[in-house]
Amino acid sequence: MQAQRQPAKARRTRQTHVNRAPRPDYIAAVRYAEGHSEIFHIRNADNLEDARKMVISEVGKVRSIMIALRH
Repeated sequence: MQAQRQPAKARRTRQTHVNRAPRPDYIAAVRYAEGHSEIFHIRNADNLEDARKMVISEVGKVRSIMIALRH
């Protein structure tokens, strides 16, 4: 008579965990040529220049943009 098998144990896989600093959040105030303005929150930008490019690509032509690091 054969012995009963033990249930297989779950194998632990090695996961390489990279400790990266979280990306900073930015806030942008945009004034359009027509005079009205909007506020945008930018979460996927690497730096201020990247945040500026993202806002311009999203909204198009604007009169002015003010971008700041969000706390």
